[in-house]
Formats: sequence, C-alpha cells, structure tokens
Amino acid sequence: AIMGRVCYHSCEGACNRGQIDAPVGINSVERFLGDEALKLGWKLTAPSSESGKKVLVVGAGPSGMSAAYHLRRLGHSVTVFEAGPMLGGMMRFGIPKYRLPRDVLEAEMQRVVDLGVKVNLNTKVDNILNTMQDGKFDAAFLAVGAHIGKRARIPAGDAAKIVDAISLLRSMEGEEKPMLGRRVVVYGGGNTAIDVARTAKRMGAEPLIVYRRTRDKMPAHDFEMEEAIQEGIMVKWLSTITQAEESSLTIEKMALDDKGFPQPTGEFETIEADSLVLALGQDVDLGLLDGVPGLEVTDGVVKVAPNMMTGHPGIFAGGDMVPAERNVTVGIGHGKQAARHIDAWLRGEEHVPAPQHEVANFEKLNPWYYADAPKTVRPMLDIIRRQSTFDEVQGGLDESTALFEARRCLSCGNCFECDNCYGVCPDNAVIKLGPGKRFEFNYDYCKG
Repeated sequence: AIMGRVCYHSCEGACNRGQIDAPVGINSVERFLGDEALKLGWKLTAPSSESGKKVLVVGAGPSGMSAAYHLRRLGHSVTVFEAGPMLGGMMRFGIPKYRLPRDVLEAEMQRVVDLGVKVNLNTKVDNILNTMQDGKFDAAFLAVGAHIGKRARIPAGDAAKIVDAISLLRSMEGEEKPMLGRRVVVYGGGNTAIDVARTAKRMGAEPLIVYRRTRDKMPAHDFEMEEAIQEGIMVKWLSTITQAEESSLTIEKMALDDKGFPQPTGEFETIEADSLVLALGQDVDLGLLDGVPGLEVTDGVVKVAPNMMTGHPGIFAGGDMVPAERNVTVGIGHGKQAARHIDAWLRGEEHVPAPQHEVANFEKLNPWYYADAPKTVRPMLDIIRRQSTFDEVQGGLDESTALFEARRCLSCGNCFECDNCYGVCPDNAVIKLGPGKRFEFNYDYCKG
C-alpha cells in the first residue's frame, strides 16, 4: 500500500507493453493489492522456527523496517531502535500526507510489528558497538535516514526567517504547524522542494520555487512538477538567491553558457518573501559510528561490500547511509538485500542470489495476439481541494479496473497459461497439463 503510492515506478519504463500502447500500470495494481490487504486484514506469515540469533536494526524508516520484516520472517529475533517518537522515518517526516495518508503508513508498520519485531522508540544509538554489546546482538543493520538539511551560504539579516525543508516537513507531523507567512520561497529543484511548495500552498501561502537551472535539468520527477504547476505553484528558473532580509530576497538571474551550465549575469531583482525554505539536500548523522574500526566513510556515506556489510564484521548498512539514490524504493530494496546477507552471515555461509531468467525483449514477443487496451488512469482529486486540503491527491483502482490493468500484462518470458500457443498450434504439438502445470511440447509433431 505504501509503495503503490510513493514508488516512482521506473520499472514501467522497461515494460514491453509500452511499445504497443502504454506500459502496464504495475504501481496501480500494487497499490490495489496493498489496500486490499489492509482492508481485508491479510496477515503476514510468521516464521515457522526460531534461529536463536539476535539482530539490531537502527532506524525505523523504509530500509530499517524492510530489513526487520525479512529478518523476522527468516526466524531471527529483531529489535528496532528508533530515535524518533514514531515508526516510518522519512516516509512519515519527509513525505506529505497528501501523497501518503498516515493511516496507511501506520497500518503497514503495524503489520511488521505484529510479526514479533520489537521496537524501541525515542531511543537514539550514540555508539553502535556499545549498544550491540549491551544487548548481546549477533549482527546489526544500520539504516539511519538523511534527516539533516543542508544549508547554503546566503548572507542574511538577523530578522530573516530561513528554515530547512526537512525540519519544516517534520514539524507538519506535530500539533503546532509552522508559521511561514503568506509569501514563501523554496530554494531547490528536487522532489523535496516540490513537496514543500505544495505543502505551503495547502497552508494558504503563495509559494514560489527558485531554481538555478532550467526545468529539463531539475532533479524532481516530471509528474511531480506537473502536479505542482496544476496547483498554482510558481517557479523562477535560472535564478539564485544572493541575499535574505526580513521581508525580501535578492535574486540574481543566471544564463546558460556554451556548455549549458548556468552562469551569473549581474542582473538582480528583489522579491517579497516572509520566509525562505532551503531544499538543497540532506545529510546523515553518522555519530553512532565514531570509534568503530574498519569503517570507511566518504562524502558523508559509509562504504559497504556487495553483501551490504561495512568494514567492521557483523555491521551492515543501507538506505541513506550508503552511496545510492535516496528514495523509498531503493531503501526498501537495501533492507531486503541486507536481510538475506545477514541471514547467510549468521549461518556462516554466503548468500547466493537465485538465477535470473533471461529477459524477453520486444522482438521475441508475438504482440499480435493482444488487442489494444489503453492504460487505466488513476483518478485525481479536484484542483480546489488539492490547493486547500491534505486529502490524498491520487486515488486507486477498484477491483474491476485493477483486474483489467493486470490482464494487459504480456507475461514476457513467463507463462501464465493464456492458452494462446495451445489454441493456435496447427500441429497439436502443445500438450496442456492442467491448471497451474503449464504445457509440454511434442517436438516430433512440431514443424516450427
């Protein structure tokens, strides 16, 4: 249910169906199944036996809770230490409610806890080695999120109100909402900048995004930017902030040089602003690693081996703490990958990934068996409510539309018993074995 809302579904870009009409809405179907699981109370399968091993997970964000889930299902005793007061990490404090309703987040987190995962909230780990020794843990997975907002060197008067994006989004989870004023300027071009601007709009402000490059260079996803523009968010491209005062900002216009890089022009303008929000990226607090031998930290992240283990035996890391793209999808993937490697390490073995099936490209398919079927579009909340409430912006599919979307799948490289081969073979060389058993082929009859 979470991933069906916040995953950027880049996998759909590789879908062969896109060369016929449009990719299968994998993300839409995923959301339907997740919501159905919550609605009907589907339970996760608890481990059938206990390993006797104890694993510490530091951080209850996407990567940490993913690792906890997989480790627990593998039979290990798992304890999560979370510095904050609630589970979810950046899913709670970095993703606004209009993208991820909190009842969905709470329900998904509870499903993991119900497997028998122990959780210690408001528990910050200051020294990982001491914590592991005190708790007699056999291994640890570190998944501390990037909660420290980066600052910019902008000359500012004493009365200028400057906040970082992550602190602002975090404060939205509290009872007292931040006082930003009417004119809010967001400095940055990533998805966090878009989230802040759209949040400010819903709070009644008039947000303006200032970005030093052009839109095609903006790291934010196109659909996020489109939705922001639909909601009335204004953007100043090729602009940089050079001075901040109590109620105004000085902006210098930029111009692209011959190589396409922005350069200052010496042209300045002053705009009114009650507050400035910096959305320039985040860093991870690595203080818990002080004094740990064997670790290698570069550019604020921890180097890990292919098995996700750091330079110190038994300490693994993932998510925002390691060199990788920072989003929920990658974090959850790291948690699953690390759990498998930790499980193998605890057993004195090495995890061997299952063999990958050969990818079936479009040239190997017979697409003429399939009729055109346009992709099912998820409903969107009307613009007026999007501008004034934190109601979820994008709706989900119902059972009929989800089934229709799933049936658009060409099942590339994987038989799902559509019976096309059985029906069209002129030589009766295809032998149907029954439901779930697929087919056999009599090559003595086949003339293909």
